Amino acid sequence: MAGIGVSPLFGCGFDALAQHGGPCARPLNFLSSGYSGVSVAMTAVAMAFFHRVRSLLIRRLTAPTNLSLSLHPMSSFTQEEASKAAPSEAPGHNYESLQVTAVQKHVLHVQLNRPEKRNAMNRAFWREMVVCFNKIAQDPDCRAVVISGAGKMFTSGIDLVDMASDIFQPQGEDVARISWHLHNLISKYQETFSVIEKCPKPVIAAIHGGCIGGGVDLITACDIRYCAQDAFFQVKEVDIGLAADVGTLQRLPKIIGNQSLVNELAFTARKMMADEALNSGLVSRIFPDQEVLLEAALALAAEIASKSPVAVQGTKINLLYSRDHSVAEGLNYMKSWNMSMLQTKDVIKSVQAAMEKKELKTITFSKL
Repeated sequence: MAGIGVSPLFGCGFDALAQHGGPCARPLNFLSSGYSGVSVAMTAVAMAFFHRVRSLLIRRLTAPTNLSLSLHPMSSFTQEEASKAAPSEAPGHNYESLQVTAVQKHVLHVQLNRPEKRNAMNRAFWREMVVCFNKIAQDPDCRAVVISGAGKMFTSGIDLVDMASDIFQPQGEDVARISWHLHNLISKYQETFSVIEKCPKPVIAAIHGGCIGGGVDLITACDIRYCAQDAFFQVKEVDIGLAADVGTLQRLPKIIGNQSLVNELAFTARKMMADEALNSGLVSRIFPDQEVLLEAALALAAEIASKSPVAVQGTKINLLYSRDHSVAEGLNYMKSWNMSMLQTKDVIKSVQAAMEKKELKTITFSKL
């Protein structure tokens, strides 16, 4: 079972324990600072403890996963969490284009909230998304986010009526000044979606109906994408005479890993339907309708929120770093990260829960 033990930064893993017949000093010091390495009785207790941990974790890690394409893959706990009392407006989140609700413990639901305009992205949206996700990033109570669209579709993309003057009548006396103004404007628009990626809390996109233009830019900045059977996706920018400039062309190729397909979608603005999105890897699951979709997304968020926030947020940060760097650079960054993060009490709490056969929902992890 190579690779299943504790990180090498502990000094030895569970495999090393099996080979050498006992624990090493560093992990024992990590779990019990009072250990001196002299007491035979303490050594025997420690050996029994680590062998038990190894056995339990191997059983958990090698057990069949429950990630089939059934509509309700989450534990009963997450289903209960997702169906609890009606959500309340999240404190400090009052917006014109968005509605943010605390749907359950440690989970926020961000909803594009202009259903009468098909959730078109107006000036307020581009500004408020940055404010919203910067607050979420700093919110110690939030551990996972679901983002969806109100009404009949996820979003119709940029609100050309509201944004026309910014795009088609830019400020400036000459070409140089107009260009600088547009440069700054595009940078601000790019941050509207980059802020989702920068947020250390996992963000799950729940897409139904159309996801057009800027909607694709938005969901490609999210960590996980679920969709309803009626969903479709369009990289629409070429149909209005411009190249997508706020994330799709940079993120979509890395998500679906098929440059030919990306080029086809971006050059033609054709619709990609839900089944093709699933087959290409743009979304990980399809659900029959919006209601079941949202239920599943919230259940997934609850499952994630039940884990150690140190572990989950560190995982997101390192996944994104590794995406943009070589394997060697990613491993080096991981060493630097975990040499401090492995000292969290969350490791001990999680291992103890595994030993006692408890669900992580019963464990209280400190805010982060």
